[in-house]
Amino acid sequence: MVTIYDIAAKAGVSAMTVSRVINNTGKISDKTRTKVRRVMEELNYVPNHMARSLVLQQSNLLFLLITDITNPFYTTLARGAEDAAKKHGYRLLFGNSDENVEKEKDYVDTILATRADGVLVAPAGDPSLPHLETLRKHRVPFVLLDREVPGMDSDVVLGDSKEGARKLVDHLSAQGHRRIALINGSPYISSARLRLEGYKEALKLNDLVYDENYVLETAFEPRSDLSEIESWLDRMKPLPSAIVAGNNVLAVEVIRTLHGRGIQVPQQMSLVCFDDLGPYSEIDPFLTVIAQQAYQFGYLGMQMLVERIQQRGESGLPWKKIVLPADMIIRRSVAAISAPK
Repeated sequence: MVTIYDIAAKAGVSAMTVSRVINNTGKISDKTRTKVRRVMEELNYVPNHMARSLVLQQSNLLFLLITDITNPFYTTLARGAEDAAKKHGYRLLFGNSDENVEKEKDYVDTILATRADGVLVAPAGDPSLPHLETLRKHRVPFVLLDREVPGMDSDVVLGDSKEGARKLVDHLSAQGHRRIALINGSPYISSARLRLEGYKEALKLNDLVYDENYVLETAFEPRSDLSEIESWLDRMKPLPSAIVAGNNVLAVEVIRTLHGRGIQVPQQMSLVCFDDLGPYSEIDPFLTVIAQQAYQFGYLGMQMLVERIQQRGESGLPWKKIVLPADMIIRRSVAAISAPK
């Protein structure tokens, strides 16, 4: 392994000078700096960032822990986070919890082991509280994304889930739909709870009846087994004329299930959802959606995290909460009806 002493010997300078070039500290002439860097390249020197972090108490590493990297919402969010991290001179590591609190705990252990300077985290749900408490105990700054966790005050970037759900139901009602169902995430996820609240409020405001059989609370993650959705459809008597999906993953699962039964969208069943489908929407703009500002979630969250890291040691600073408005994009997945189907 090449060391700073090897570089110093070949460049004809002291090890301290090499250290200053690596850490960009001290007064060194441009000529000397250029010579040292040329030798570093010739010897393929890779700085030992872990050792450096132990000395400086700073790793220049940040961590992004999300729940489903295959979801276009989180993919775009990750891009925003990475762009902001790079702008501030940080490298970004990624973790994917798959909505699993045990996997999330393993990643928290990894975050502590790598001595990351801070974390952007979309928590798996309310049971994530002990993991966040662990980060706080070890004085690791973090910012929550998309979801809040009861009992934990922190900086957070959210979408307006409640208002988004109201907009979707209002749109369906305006197209003549009277039986509107909801397939949603777990009640242990704050954004899912808010979407259910918005759904219920919109039904009431549009003089529509709430029926608990028309609501399925399940996981936001993809699945190969559609039996849970199949059973839900069987319980609804009569079938709804429209379905609101709590995210784009669930919307795709509903379409798969309906197609398996020979039910066409929107001719026989209308469908709307939260979050767009990324590049797929450009290829075939089909689903009417509440499009959240995914890139801004990541970018603004990272900006807040860097600010919190820079303010570390300052007590009493207020927590910040950003709620990003969401826009409804109307496409072809809703059919207008004049009477209940």
